[in-house]
Amino acid sequence: MTTDATFDGLILNPGRLQQWFDACVPGAASPIALTQIRGGASNALFRVDRGAETYALRRPPKISNDPSANNILREIRLLRALAETDVPCPRLVAACETAEVVGTPFAVIEWIDGYTPFAPLPEPLNSDPAMRRDLGFALIDALATVANVDWRRAGLEGFGKPEGFLERQVDRWLGQLERYRSRSIEFLDPVAAWLRANTPPTPRVGLIHGDYSPANVMLFPGRPLRFAAIVDWESATIGDPLLDLGHLLSGWLDADSGPTWAIFADWGGFPSRREAAERYAAATGLPVDHLAYYMTLAVFKLAIIMEGAYYRHLTGRSQTKEHAEMVHLVPRMVRQAATISGVA
Repeated sequence: MTTDATFDGLILNPGRLQQWFDACVPGAASPIALTQIRGGASNALFRVDRGAETYALRRPPKISNDPSANNILREIRLLRALAETDVPCPRLVAACETAEVVGTPFAVIEWIDGYTPFAPLPEPLNSDPAMRRDLGFALIDALATVANVDWRRAGLEGFGKPEGFLERQVDRWLGQLERYRSRSIEFLDPVAAWLRANTPPTPRVGLIHGDYSPANVMLFPGRPLRFAAIVDWESATIGDPLLDLGHLLSGWLDADSGPTWAIFADWGGFPSRREAAERYAAATGLPVDHLAYYMTLAVFKLAIIMEGAYYRHLTGRSQTKEHAEMVHLVPRMVRQAATISGVA
């Protein structure tokens, strides 16, 4: 636990944060204790203990590659909108939409007393393939609730630009890459060309999480498997919800899928991609006949985002081990996209 009360500048004014909690967070005023939760490559996360209550505090990182990334104000708006839906997500407790307290806007959300199903898997999930199969279906069922949100009724008009969403994707991500391009990546241009030539029509505009995988969900401990929440909504927008399915299933390993970018692909026990896609289609009414396109686009997008993390490592702005590993993982992602699309 750090002895730096500012956590290397992530909490600009700890005394001011205490005053803000006393004034803005429901419950009796009491001293707060912060613990930074390490891991991931996205927003900074803190556990906040105040008396018998525990909260999560999320704020953007100090360094980001792209001005549209890690926009906590969007996440605050989205969590407010989702409060009246059946999407499993943390409850927004309070929010500070100015930089006066910690140096940036931030959100205080409920603390989920659970775990993220990511390596190493805890018991009983680790040794029970049937429970992992249940997890696969639970991931699909929760994602379907996102696609089914009536986003206009929820107050999310203007949250994204759904018109031409898919048509903009290649240029949008290549444009971001140009801000930190440091090397040539094999198959990147052929994949981009294939995506442009094979863009399907969007069957239904909907809410997109933007980074949906086991790394961004939480489960309650024990057996049977109980899904707790979808977390980390900073990439959410309005567009084609099938892109979320493409992202999830691009890391899904079954007998016909071949190697994937995802660590969770090696667990075993998951339903097949076909079973997962059919369950999603039944729950949402969305067609899944262009799944190869959505998986290719999802991996293309993820590779470019992760190349930004590698660039932060390359330029000495990140000491995170996972960012250093992107030197190999990003080209592997692009090769997977080329394989899915058939250009390799």
